Amino acid sequence: MGDNSSLPSGSSPKPNPDLVEEESDSVIQKGHNNNDNVTSLETIVQRFQDSMSIDDNNKRHKFWETQPVGQYKDVGDFTLIEGPIEPPTPLSEVKQEPYNLPAAYEWTTCDMDSQETCDEVYLLLMNNYVEDDENMFRFNYSKEFLRWALRVPGYYRSWHIGVRAKASKKLVAFITAVPARIRVNDEVVKMAEVNFLCVHKKLRSKRLAPVLIKEVTRRVHMENIWQAAYTAGVVLPTPITTCQYWHRSLNPKKLIDVGFSRLGARMTMSRTIKLYKLPDSTVTPGFRKMELRDVPAVTRLLRNYLSQFVVAPDFDEHDVEHWLIPRDNVVDSYLVESPENHDITDFCSFYTLPSSILGNQAHSTLKAAYSYYNVSTKTPLPQLMNDALIVAKQKDFDVFNALDIMHNESFLKDLKFGPGDGQLHYYLYNYRVRSGMKPSELGLVLL
Repeated sequence: MGDNSSLPSGSSPKPNPDLVEEESDSVIQKGHNNNDNVTSLETIVQRFQDSMSIDDNNKRHKFWETQPVGQYKDVGDFTLIEGPIEPPTPLSEVKQEPYNLPAAYEWTTCDMDSQETCDEVYLLLMNNYVEDDENMFRFNYSKEFLRWALRVPGYYRSWHIGVRAKASKKLVAFITAVPARIRVNDEVVKMAEVNFLCVHKKLRSKRLAPVLIKEVTRRVHMENIWQAAYTAGVVLPTPITTCQYWHRSLNPKKLIDVGFSRLGARMTMSRTIKLYKLPDSTVTPGFRKMELRDVPAVTRLLRNYLSQFVVAPDFDEHDVEHWLIPRDNVVDSYLVESPENHDITDFCSFYTLPSSILGNQAHSTLKAAYSYYNVSTKTPLPQLMNDALIVAKQKDFDVFNALDIMHNESFLKDLKFGPGDGQLHYYLYNYRVRSGMKPSELGLVLL
């Protein structure tokens, strides 16, 4: 996490122009191309590289070779010790003053408790955040989602950073970090997850992004945190694992109408709708919405489940209460309570991340659910996730997305998910982990 580095966390993917055919041959869905800016990290890296005139892979990797990240030359070198790559800098040597902005701009700390500030951040992101190459879709994080994602247990308000135009006081740029505890094998490490880097479209030539990245890095260092986890749609030195997104149509007609999907060969609309039809109600006895009283049981279930993965969050009850208690249009969590002895045996969850549909007369929003944390001990995971699909359909989601991490691969094909054609690469910053992790060994979902 040096001054020239980014520390971003993963953001979810969105549709792009590349088309892949589902195994069912019913719908051709938009996939995820490696060249598309599908994540916040990728956008940060691309803009940062543009500003540094790094315009080819050799130069790009020369930049990353100066950073404390896993290097290609080290792959397969088992003499290297797992853990921090560089030691922390003494706090007295961390730069104490904010970085200089262009003269017309000033720093501001964004108080997400303030309705006015939250409105400003929401509008900046809604109008200027990540789009696909065809300018058909743009992420539209809700205000409630932003508050949930940023006001985490132990968060630092100073890490929610904005830039205002001095004359008008208008918010024109934004970047955030939140603290996290992530376990790597047996070691629990304090890390930063950086997200929501956004510069107003009219100011993209002002070189604000690199200054934002350096400033959030400085503020993370001030709190004595030196590691990060992040994702990217591009290959950089060096992924700890590479995952793929899969998509399950819930409203195939709308997905086809807005250009997210198109009809497969030899398929009619009515056959497609019939193929993706779900039951009207869930089938698992004892399947119900999670409540506050379930936090201790869910924490035990989740910690026990996540302990089998190489990289996973170290959740305590405060984290589970924050991240998994249901919030309308933000996160949904369901569990299975045994009708016999009332034990909590299974758990599933998904979060809500819509995209604005640009330039479509009939539809303005694509409502997408993203698989979050799921634990199966008694109910088969495909059955549990089919119930999750049913409740997502009842809540009017258009599509349900899932990565092939944890045990997700066991239900994707059976439940008629289709693969995207791009990949999501996971990275650790300033922390070395053994190479060759499979997606199924990863237990971490980044928003």
